[in-house]
Amino acid sequence: MIAAIDIPVVETGRLRLRGWREADVDGLLQLLSDNDNAQFIGPMASRVEVWRRMATMIGHWSLRGYGTWAVTMAGDDTCLGWAGPWYPEGFSEREIGWALVRSAQGKGVATEAALAARTFAYTRLGWTTAVSFIDPANQASARVAERLGAVRDGISAVHGKTVDVWRHPPPSAADSGVHSVGGKKT
Repeated sequence: MIAAIDIPVVETGRLRLRGWREADVDGLLQLLSDNDNAQFIGPMASRVEVWRRMATMIGHWSLRGYGTWAVTMAGDDTCLGWAGPWYPEGFSEREIGWALVRSAQGKGVATEAALAARTFAYTRLGWTTAVSFIDPANQASARVAERLGAVRDGISAVHGKTVDVWRHPPPSAADSGVHSVGGKKT
């Protein structure tokens, strides 16, 4: 019998970032069959393609020792999307990535999940820098990056598409909270 990959669980005040399960295909299918989301993380995908994409995320854990987690609300195991440190072959830098189903957007979930992922990357993996690659048209993700203290730092090509590079503050400057936007802490 082949041993399962040991993916650590990360918990925040509201969220649980955990390893992938076959049942998570349903949440990812909801995410990747929504054109408003898929245009930034796409392409839109069938159930079979979503299963393969999830297998890629699990494989990243096996090959790199880290990767994206399934994001769930504490006490509810429904997969809402993903967040985590990501550095597949061909990427120019290590990334903190996130993507959530529409029903989880606009509630601070992405910010909380990405902050937990960045904290993990800095404290457990020893990263000294991280970026988030964000489509210039994806203003919601750009706002999340800003709340995390990231600043726009040029452009890059990811999967043949030009994206903005958002550089996260280094571990010495990154705090355990998020930054104020418009006068209120988000």
